[in-house]
Amino acid sequence: MSEKGDGPIHRLPTKAKLLALVILSVALFATTALPVLATLAALVLGLALGLCRSALVQWLRAWTLLFTIAIVAAWTFFATGPEAALVSLLRLGTLSLFAALITATTTVGKFIETIADLARPLERIGLANARDIGLAIGLVIRFIPEVQARYRAVSDAHRARGLKRRFATLIVPMAIGTILSADEIANAIDARNIRSHPSARD
Repeated sequence: MSEKGDGPIHRLPTKAKLLALVILSVALFATTALPVLATLAALVLGLALGLCRSALVQWLRAWTLLFTIAIVAAWTFFATGPEAALVSLLRLGTLSLFAALITATTTVGKFIETIADLARPLERIGLANARDIGLAIGLVIRFIPEVQARYRAVSDAHRARGLKRRFATLIVPMAIGTILSADEIANAIDARNIRSHPSARD
């Protein structure tokens, strides 16, 4: 879920954030040196702690992601050894935390607009529709963590009121929240004429 705020990371252009993610990915997978990987991990953790703690909280609550990373590290440990397992852990942990930092500080509309702009060269050579790519990737990036966060919020509300969690009492508020988010996305799409006027941005 995007954090509302006006911090330094919030004000960065979305393209700059995505470029930083690409550069970090290349740097993480270009080396197996533990001191370098540990330094990059410390830098990303410092960014999250200093500039957007909610991103760190979201990352820590993404237990399915962390569990998957732990499984990969455990498999690497038994298949290759402890050093390779630590390399995998640092790479995946650092990259996923930085991705959480970006998604927590970028709105849905900016994601869709930026990805559509980046995909426009593919549209010019007839390979794809840039607006469709922007919509598809933007919706996936935003909706998965948003639904997870909404589930946690509804579960926490049940626990705080001493209510037993049941399918019917969970699904209704989650559905309402998802519909409201879909309405927000539809407004962002209408505001940018992404679908209504295909040639407006050409």
